Amino acid sequence: MTRMASDESTADDRLTPADPRTEPNPQHGELDHAGTDHAGPVREEPTHAEKLQHTRTAGTWAAVVVATIALIVLLVFILQNLQPTSVTFLGLRGDLPVGVALLLAAAIGGLLVALVGAARILQLRRTANRRNR
Repeated sequence: MTRMASDESTADDRLTPADPRTEPNPQHGELDHAGTDHAGPVREEPTHAEKLQHTRTAGTWAAVVVATIALIVLLVFILQNLQPTSVTFLGLRGDLPVGVALLLAAAIGGLLVALVGAARILQLRRTANRRNR
């Protein structure tokens, strides 16, 4: 097996000499350092945690589940708060159900936070680009 020139390490690279899986094992036909026949480290079956890997698909699936639960909670909230209320904003006036008005306010607040976050990300990218030049 050839080693790649990048800094990325594989599971084989992370094994330390103190790891019993990398020590020569006479029971498996390997000789110690004094012997001449060394077939390489003994490979054990990976543990349950080593077999499971986090993937983008798994993360997307979890996000969809969380978003669906959030939408169901919002729907229940809106349906339980259908009493009409008068809303005035920047000279505009309208009648909306309380739940819809609160959801609209939360959405506008979220957009404002996203705009501030986007401005900060752009600022950090500019700073990083200047340092890389």
